[in-house]
Amino acid sequence: MTDLADLVDDVDALVARLDDVGYLADPGLATALFCAVRLPQPLILEGEAGVGKTEAAKALALVLDTPLIRLQCYEGIDAAEALYEWNYQRQLLGIRLAEAKGRDLDEHDLFGADYLVGRPLLDAIRHPGPRPAVLLIDEIDRADDEFEAFLFELLAESAVTIPELGTITAEVPPIVVLTSNRTRDLHDALKRRCLYHWIDYPDLDRAVQIIRRRVPASSTGLAEQIAAGVARLRTLDLQKQPGIAEAINWTLALDLLGARSLDADAAQRTLGSVLKYREDVELARQRGLEWVAGA
Repeated sequence: MTDLADLVDDVDALVARLDDVGYLADPGLATALFCAVRLPQPLILEGEAGVGKTEAAKALALVLDTPLIRLQCYEGIDAAEALYEWNYQRQLLGIRLAEAKGRDLDEHDLFGADYLVGRPLLDAIRHPGPRPAVLLIDEIDRADDEFEAFLFELLAESAVTIPELGTITAEVPPIVVLTSNRTRDLHDALKRRCLYHWIDYPDLDRAVQIIRRRVPASSTGLAEQIAAGVARLRTLDLQKQPGIAEAINWTLALDLLGARSLDADAAQRTLGSVLKYREDVELARQRGLEWVAGA
């Protein structure tokens, strides 16, 4: 296996390798990913929804030719969903088999590795290598403060503690990428343990490049019209600002319908690809579909 230092020997090389797997990274993001891999240190990617935070972690895993292990956070997530749980049905079967054989079971018999069901965090810690897995902790801002605190041991020591088994330390520590849409502020204690990078909306030229890369069938002209249309929509007081993900979806919808350019009629039929609230759609229509299309 190629060593990480050979795969990611400098920032420019990482930019090129990310480009090879279809992800266009600017130097700032590439530098943050480079440091996350080579220091190594967990990385928080923050930005508006749809700017490519999750895709950056996916692309990094492709570059490194290593598994992506994803934990999707949500309100109320706990250790049973993130770290591990016990296979109660198998434990019950073990108890019944022991009773049938007249054999006594103690706690160590029932709470051993054979009965442990790994969830994403434990899977990342136990990944055997030779290259580290990329652990994506997606939308950490959806979880609560207690769950953030629960992550400290993993982020600082590449280890997790299971009361019945003790502390499990990674032989090949994962590369950890956390994403946040900034629906709430993350705790300072979490940020201290991580690198940080804010991903902004791409400028017009880069947006066109990304759209063309993700929708090869689209023309440069259509990609330019879509990128400009999305930029105009962001000037409105929308509940959900469209990101590059919505621009790609808009282009896919227009391409599916056979549209070769963005006009008022095409915008009317496909606004639901780029705007996700009724109020936002109405606001765009009030501003004018010709304006949206740049006519």
